[in-house]
Amino acid sequence: MKIAGLPLELWRLILAYLPLSDLGHCSLVCRAWCELILSLDKTRWRQLCLGSMECKHPNWPNQPPVEPPSWREAFKQHYLASKMWTKNGQELESSNCLYLFRRKKDRKIIHVGTGWDHDNLRSALAVANVYDKIVLHPGIYEEQNEVVLKMPVEIMGEGKLGDVTLLVGFDQRCPTARLCNLVFMPAWFSPVLYKTSSGHVQFDNCNLENGQVHVYGPGTCQIKFCTFSQCSINLHWVVVSLLENCEFIGSENNSVTVEGYPASDRNWACKHLAALAKSKSFLNAVPSDSKQPCDSLRTLEIVVNRNLPSELNPEVGSKDQKLDSGVGELYTTKGQLVEHGEVLILETDYSDSDLSTASENEDDEQLAYKLSYQSHGLSHLLERTERFRPQGDGITPLQTALALRTFQQELQRDKEVQALASSLQGCHIRKCLFRDGKGGVLVCVQAQARLEGNMFRDLTYAVRCIQNAKIIMLKNEICHCKASGVFMRLSAHGLIADNNIHSNAEAGVDIRKGANPLILCNRIHSGLRSGIVVLGNGKGIIRSNRIYGNKEAGIYILYNGNPVVSGNHIYQGLAAGIAINENGRGQIVENIIRENQWGGADIRRGGDPVLKNNLICHGHSDGVVVGERGKGLIEGNTIYCNKGCGVWIMSSSLPHITSNQISHNSIYGVAVFCRKDDANDYQPSQGGNFNEDSELINWENDLDSEEERFSSRQPISVALIESNSISHNRAVGLYIKSSEALNIMGNAIHANHENGITVFQSSQLTRIANNSVTRNTICGILVEAGCRVELRGNGVYDNNSHGIISKGDGVILENDIIGNHGCALKLLETADMKVMKNRIQSHHDYGIAVLDQVKGLVQDNLIFQGKSSKTVIQKMPMAEECIVQNNELLAFNSQNSCKSQVTWKLENPPARPHIEGQSTGASTMQTSQRMASVTTRIAARVEGGCRNGSIFCSIL
Repeated sequence: MKIAGLPLELWRLILAYLPLSDLGHCSLVCRAWCELILSLDKTRWRQLCLGSMECKHPNWPNQPPVEPPSWREAFKQHYLASKMWTKNGQELESSNCLYLFRRKKDRKIIHVGTGWDHDNLRSALAVANVYDKIVLHPGIYEEQNEVVLKMPVEIMGEGKLGDVTLLVGFDQRCPTARLCNLVFMPAWFSPVLYKTSSGHVQFDNCNLENGQVHVYGPGTCQIKFCTFSQCSINLHWVVVSLLENCEFIGSENNSVTVEGYPASDRNWACKHLAALAKSKSFLNAVPSDSKQPCDSLRTLEIVVNRNLPSELNPEVGSKDQKLDSGVGELYTTKGQLVEHGEVLILETDYSDSDLSTASENEDDEQLAYKLSYQSHGLSHLLERTERFRPQGDGITPLQTALALRTFQQELQRDKEVQALASSLQGCHIRKCLFRDGKGGVLVCVQAQARLEGNMFRDLTYAVRCIQNAKIIMLKNEICHCKASGVFMRLSAHGLIADNNIHSNAEAGVDIRKGANPLILCNRIHSGLRSGIVVLGNGKGIIRSNRIYGNKEAGIYILYNGNPVVSGNHIYQGLAAGIAINENGRGQIVENIIRENQWGGADIRRGGDPVLKNNLICHGHSDGVVVGERGKGLIEGNTIYCNKGCGVWIMSSSLPHITSNQISHNSIYGVAVFCRKDDANDYQPSQGGNFNEDSELINWENDLDSEEERFSSRQPISVALIESNSISHNRAVGLYIKSSEALNIMGNAIHANHENGITVFQSSQLTRIANNSVTRNTICGILVEAGCRVELRGNGVYDNNSHGIISKGDGVILENDIIGNHGCALKLLETADMKVMKNRIQSHHDYGIAVLDQVKGLVQDNLIFQGKSSKTVIQKMPMAEECIVQNNELLAFNSQNSCKSQVTWKLENPPARPHIEGQSTGASTMQTSQRMASVTTRIAARVEGGCRNGSIFCSIL
């Protein structure tokens, strides 16, 4: 009959009455009939799939409302899986032709129940042959002794699930068996519902209650669409097994336990299960082009000394629209931040790109007195225009370098990830639901397990991997656990990738005692404590994750934890972004850390990390905090637009801070304080359950050898701040209130809204050498009374007030103090300074002013005359103990010079600072786009004065 003879709707109505075999026959008639049968996907095929008593909805139990891509394909997979247990058959090796005489697996059906051939299961098994089917009719079947399966059989319940209940303990001693549509409950003599030690068993659409299932290698199992209610499954030395679309409820211990290294022996089902597991792996799915949820990830475009785009208008920046989108572009232009038409004044009245002292309106006479310093040793750190300018497509190098990679990208670039992700040995658990119990999955004693697409919720813990075990976790959801979500210890390892781990009471992932997992591309968020905790000699690679919204640190490293943390986005946490405490270590490289309530990176109590090439921005407190006894290398980071200080350092810490870009922070660029900050310290119990199950940590006895530490790093005995660019901060660029020695070398301190450097307290010697201090709103360097400093080889240029003011003691040697709007050098009160071999000029005030009861020596300085008619050196009578001698004064003779030509130069040597063997400054990771959150930015100018600590402590 031709298809065109009837409407399609009528055909579908007719074909809805055909059984499966007739549909198959129809599809073989011709292509038109085949297409007609295929078009019944959402009607007859859906009906057949949901009506089968051997299976449930293809997306049960996690997503039953979600329809599969094809009901026919889902039903086909169910049908093929139901036949897999019959594939057993040993290859006959005596003769190649004997396969012709192999016994055909003709099966008979044996009915058991009231009014049928057999009243109980044991009598039916006694008469069953190989591969026979035993049908149990509705009722309760109980045996007083363990039932031994000695030959392959299929046991199936008739009717709806729950109609047939077995109070039986099975011991399988045959190669294969299948059980379907049954309810298992433990017999009075044993909690073991089923066990097998060598064969393969398949459970389909069964309920297992209040008991245990044991599978011993080389035995295998395939369990589908089953419910385990207060029941556990224990897999010992399994080579490969499959648990699919199962529900585990109310377990009193671990729902699934996998232990022991996979057995060396194999049974017949291993190759079939391995092929099936590989075909169903998420890695074989076509990657989605849809973007991940942005979770308020926002980008920042920065343009310096350029006109605003013509399309920028006040309507774009309306209040309602900004509240809806939460996203804005920020443009910087000659001292103003413009956000969608709203101007946030930075109070900067000069251009960053103009490094000379001349202004556009400067007359020819002023040019005659000018000393150029553009080519000094740190001028490259001040050339910001090109560095901040986006490329042609609007993307800057930093944004490109720190973009979050997808799991597919990680697979393509990392062979280790590929090898782990393709591992097939052990237990495979797919699309299962674990809820309302104590534990989800325990993998121990060198066992291997693979978890894909499962959901763990409302458990005490979701996954434990211990004792040299290996686990592969892909695309699981882990939430609302009472302890940690994933717990790894005792040299456990594996891959945890592309999971959604959230809302857990302890850490999302807890790594300790030599565990070394690879954690990639996960979302770890909304935890009641930390996102990831690494402690007790734990290691691991933590890469390309989004960690946000946790109540404590996004990543917390302590007790000799030593992970590699790279390429992550850590944001909007209610505490620190990354905390390194209690002798924690780690390499923290190329992460975006933003919008956290406490410090972006918080290092305390022996913490000794490498913090390198990170973007730390828009924090609600300080960018980087180095607390008591903190150490570490802080290098090449961009620390930008935090509401507190850029870097906050406490005395008794020994950090090495080098080559960072520290700018536009709301208080100090870098602050060094002597006061302890106990209020902001982490307590030892924060970030995870560090004494779980009454286990003593004893981490001191389990440390790495000293050779495993960062051997390339030389220890330092004095805190060192070198080669940083510290600019446009809303208070002092570098503020020192310390009771310990400090070295400040080779920094560019530029355009800060108060002093460039303030030494407020310094009982030990503070060395300030080879720095460029330029264009700060007040003076270049201020040294308060009682402080000991050594100023050597610095260039102090064009600050809006005095160049250097000193009320303390020390040495000012071989500096260039040029072009400042006040005095070049001003000595006040009881200062006791040796001022020698400096080059000094002030256009409008004294070159050197010696006031009050100053002591010391002013000798061998070269002083250029300025435009002012004031004398070059001012010395008050009270400063009689200050010796002024052998200084060379250069007066300007305007008659012998051309007004349009500069007659004085800084040469022999050229303009300071001089940097021996200097690099090009901070790495390219510093020179690019910043992540932004407009709502976290404050526009009010930070008031001057002494501040006593971090913004967090001030709030407390």
